[in-house]
Amino acid sequence: MKKTIITHSKEETQKLGHLIARHLNRGDVVLLTGDLGAGKTTLTSGVGEGLGVNEKVLSPTFNILKCYFHGRIPFYHIDAYRLEGQNIELGLDEVIEGDGACFIEWPQFIEPLIPDEHLEISIRNLGENERELTFTSEDGFDWVLQLDKEAE
Repeated sequence: MKKTIITHSKEETQKLGHLIARHLNRGDVVLLTGDLGAGKTTLTSGVGEGLGVNEKVLSPTFNILKCYFHGRIPFYHIDAYRLEGQNIELGLDEVIEGDGACFIEWPQFIEPLIPDEHLEISIRNLGENERELTFTSEDGFDWVLQLDKEAE
């Protein structure tokens, strides 16, 4: 399954995050790819809001992992950017395979920990505030095909 959606503002990207949150279940793993500044954390903050997280969702770049427990389901946000070439035996597998939804920025740096069943969202900066989000999955995330219709 593959689906591409273009957003035209930061607010639209966050709203898309809200729509994604409606469909997330415990155990879902979402990989976020794209250059620095592409909008990965903007989308993730929208997901957090959509899940009912009552704290601001920020990039966990220096923490590697942020956990949010006060929403519809636990929400885990991993930023693996600083793990390139490092020992990844940090217990992240317990979070990734855990009881909530897990969003992972820079997943290529912890590839051995990524489960086969996941959704990948590749975000590309088209300039100004426009972003191209391409959703790719083998199984289990067919709800993505309806996201643009839900946004109308």
